[in-house]
Amino acid sequence: MYQDKILTCADCGQQFAFSSSEQQFYADRQFSEPRRCPSCRASRKASRGGGSYSGGGSYSASGGSYSGGSIGSYGAGSGYSGGGSRAPREMFTATCSSCGREAKVPFRPTSGKPVYCNDCFASRRA
Repeated sequence: MYQDKILTCADCGQQFAFSSSEQQFYADRQFSEPRRCPSCRASRKASRGGGSYSGGGSYSASGGSYSGGSIGSYGAGSGYSGGGSRAPREMFTATCSSCGREAKVPFRPTSGKPVYCNDCFASRRA
C-alpha cells in the first residue's frame, strides 16, 4: 500500500527516508508526515526538555535502520528517562503515636490515624 519516500528536513535540509512501515504507523495514529529528520527531531525534543528515549536504534515495523542515521528519538518508548527534576517533597510535623517524639512525615497527618517516627515505624514493620 505505501512505498518508501525520501523527505527533506525543514530545519537542516538533509534528506531522510520515510519507510512504508513508518507511513502505516503514522496513518494508523493519524499523525502527519514528519517535517524534520531524526537528528533534528531529537535535538528539538531535547531543547524542549522532553526527556529522552533510549530505544536503542531506529523505529520501523521491520526492525531495520536507515542509511540517513538512526531514529532513536521516537518509537516504543522503552527506557524513558523522565527528563526533569522534582521540587523537594513537602514534609509535615507530627507527634509519634508510639514514643511521643516529633516526627517528620511526607503526608498531612489526619486525626484518628496513628503516625510513627522512623524508629518506631521500622520496629513495627520488622
